[in-house]
Amino acid sequence: MSMFARRTLLATGALLPLAARAQTDYPNRPVRIIVPFPPGQAADIITRLIADELSRRWPQRVVVENRAGGAGVPAIEAGARSAPDGYTLINGTSGTLGINPGVIQRLPYEPLRDFAPITNVAMVPLLIIAHPSFAAADLDALLAKARAEPGKIDVASAGPATSQHLAAEMFAHQAGIQLNIVHYRGSGPAVTDLIAGNIPVMFDSVASALPHIRGGRARAIAVTVRARVAQLPETPTIAERLPGYEAAGWSGLVAPIGTPAEILRKVNADVVAILREPSVIARIGELGMLTDPGTPAEYGRFLASEIAKWREVARVANVRLDG
Repeated sequence: MSMFARRTLLATGALLPLAARAQTDYPNRPVRIIVPFPPGQAADIITRLIADELSRRWPQRVVVENRAGGAGVPAIEAGARSAPDGYTLINGTSGTLGINPGVIQRLPYEPLRDFAPITNVAMVPLLIIAHPSFAAADLDALLAKARAEPGKIDVASAGPATSQHLAAEMFAHQAGIQLNIVHYRGSGPAVTDLIAGNIPVMFDSVASALPHIRGGRARAIAVTVRARVAQLPETPTIAERLPGYEAAGWSGLVAPIGTPAEILRKVNADVVAILREPSVIARIGELGMLTDPGTPAEYGRFLASEIAKWREVARVANVRLDG
């Protein structure tokens, strides 16, 4: 190489923005993932699994930062305002990114404007469960009873505007029935009341309900996802009676808008590789969930469709979190 060529190469390198050169060794310091829930919840468990696996692959640790409360709004807003440098990632969920835009009028973030999608991580199938003494033993009987007794069947939800609540509202709307939705402060208290026989029916996650179903303390009526789940192969889907019905919780990863494309590609590639490992598929399956890796574009389209779907359900059911 001539002296002129070497000088040209050095000059070109010197003109490169410092940020661009820094991206080539990403990550060169710890990365945090903001989780908008307390430790121990499904989204936290899944995110910690991904953080641990990334920490094994990357030269720097990936740490989880829990910021619970306020329907996840403060945590997601903090993520949106973080530096778009790849060192802050955000756990986005069906509630915080899919449902909140339709139920909170003055939401301080806009999922499709303020975040760059990376990938969905896991789908969280929901299902209808009933106390073993409840007269309706299957979906057809439940629908018949609801039509015969409009508004008389009490159905527990994990709280207003949760995925369990809106799944129940969408079920009632598509079936043309009236249910009496009873809100609890989380899935745990609702399940406790159902097992005690204080409330007959509940929409819950497969992950939460499975031990009670296997223990005979609750009866599985129908799952809310498109296909039957491996953990409950004999339990039908709601869509088998109401074609087109589909509802699920989910948990994914996003970054602040403006995060460099090469960093987004790296995070996506590494997380997708993790989610395709048989051991990870099995571990997430044991939790009653399904791995759901994809491209950023696919996740972006999924986010848009979820926002539109739940906004319409909230409109029809008149569900609001801010009055």
